[in-house]
Amino acid sequence: MKNNKKIMLNLLFPKTCFGCEAILSKHEIVLCLRCRHELPLASHHLNKNPAMKNIFSGRFPVENATALFQFQKKGITQELLHHLKYRGQKQISAFFGKWLGSELSEIPEFNNIDLVIPVPLHRQKLKKRGYNQVEGFGKEIAKSLEIEYCDNVLIKVSKTGSQVFKQRITRFNLEEIFKLQNTSLITNKHILLVDDIVTTGATLENCALQLLKESNLKISLATMAIA
Repeated sequence: MKNNKKIMLNLLFPKTCFGCEAILSKHEIVLCLRCRHELPLASHHLNKNPAMKNIFSGRFPVENATALFQFQKKGITQELLHHLKYRGQKQISAFFGKWLGSELSEIPEFNNIDLVIPVPLHRQKLKKRGYNQVEGFGKEIAKSLEIEYCDNVLIKVSKTGSQVFKQRITRFNLEEIFKLQNTSLITNKHILLVDDIVTTGATLENCALQLLKESNLKISLATMAIA
């Protein structure tokens, strides 16, 4: 009976590609094959590109850093992130987490990480949106690396507007935005800090500097996109 209902729903409301709106085949998830192949991949973890790591040079120590794809304004990557953040399509987050996680699991530099921590949302924004857009991404990476996903250490205590494309000089005071709790969970650990997109790097920097208040901590970074 359940299978019949599922078939009927698929016939009435077929799943479409979030990139081009083409109807997906039964073997396709989130993106059709054409859009997946057209994604402007960054994949710093595969090509040893230091571009993302270099963003944070002189700001805080980074063990490893990678982004899955390059953000393109008015392109497929912007469309995907808008679907994820503003249109309730949180399955996109898990889709990219599975993709990146499967690749990171094959790379030695990412196999000595102890836990995955997401950049948090303020509780009011989390209540309004209903989910942290980074949650599925982080959980799937943690699953692939066979480590813990931990969202109860780093918390956002002050509201901020969208930080995308703002200049770093206009950013907020980090001491007023993010705080730590349950710090015993991260002492002497190598953390993978994850977010949806990195632009100037200020948000990740603010989170990292809070985390680095704990002793003997190492930080690596992973995002869906880099602008």
